[in-house]
Amino acid sequence: MNRCLFFCLLSFCLATSEGRSGPTDPKAQKSYAEANDLLKRHKDMWALDAFKRAAKQDANCAACDQQIITLGLKLDDYKAALAAGEHIVTLVHNQKDIATAHFLFATALLRAGTAKHKDDLLSRSGQEFQAAVLADPTLHQAIFGDAMTMASLNQDAAAKTRFADYLKVADQNAIDFKRAQRYSERPELVRAQMAPAFTVKTIDNRVVSLDDLAGKVVLIDFWATWCGPCREALPHLKEIARKFAGRPLVVMSISLDRDDAKWRNFVAKNEMTWIQSRDDGFQGQVAPLFGVHAIPATFTIDADGVLQDQHVGDSAIQDKLKKLTARAQALQNQVQAQVHPAGGS
Repeated sequence: MNRCLFFCLLSFCLATSEGRSGPTDPKAQKSYAEANDLLKRHKDMWALDAFKRAAKQDANCAACDQQIITLGLKLDDYKAALAAGEHIVTLVHNQKDIATAHFLFATALLRAGTAKHKDDLLSRSGQEFQAAVLADPTLHQAIFGDAMTMASLNQDAAAKTRFADYLKVADQNAIDFKRAQRYSERPELVRAQMAPAFTVKTIDNRVVSLDDLAGKVVLIDFWATWCGPCREALPHLKEIARKFAGRPLVVMSISLDRDDAKWRNFVAKNEMTWIQSRDDGFQGQVAPLFGVHAIPATFTIDADGVLQDQHVGDSAIQDKLKKLTARAQALQNQVQAQVHPAGGS
């Protein structure tokens, strides 16, 4: 399962956990409070351990299981996530909670099945997503997850139909809506390492969505004004933006600066004329999607949206970009030829 889907599901998990009560056992309450404090300080691994401890101290704590699933998937602790998923479905009673529990377990199974290449986990994931929809037909993300499972199992015809089902009921402004449109046409892309879908606000107040750039090569550079190696790489990035002007390549710099004024002044002073956005640190909206823990970090995304990890300082990157943009141009020419065939009116 790509990081896009996981973080969409993660957002859902966090939203549904807000109204769920914590443990009732006094010791578990203490562990749970400790875990939440660690979570606020972004100490995820320690928080996961504390939530596990709370779950052992109070076997009826569904909120503990939910947090274990969320953090377990974020930290690739599939064993913990699956165990909590198996347990949480036994604790819930009303339809909304039943749907949420099956959805969480399905998500854990999908992520683990994809990572471990185990079809049995993927098959069970589909069953759990379907159970979630049965309990709550308005849980549209479970339909999306079910379609992802089918595509992951190479059931492309069924996946196309299921993605179409999702598109009929989903909010068109949902972050995964455009991605679902692409998957409904080409479900094999689910099995590729697709770049996560995201939307950013640029320095000039435009809104740019990655899926709006479909058909173009996208070079994303995570950086900050306080990062020495980032400043050293800037001339090379400028050269790329200049050399590939007019080609199907979009350069996007995403700053992790927290000081907005300092960032804006640096961009203006250094004439960084390509797309500029700020993500407010490593815990912002976009950096976690790409697993960015150090900068500079640069990612190349091809015309199909498939993610390829590269470094701006790599001397071979321009050759790579030439090949990718040539392919993107060829694809664009094919589309144009289909829209305006030779000899047509």
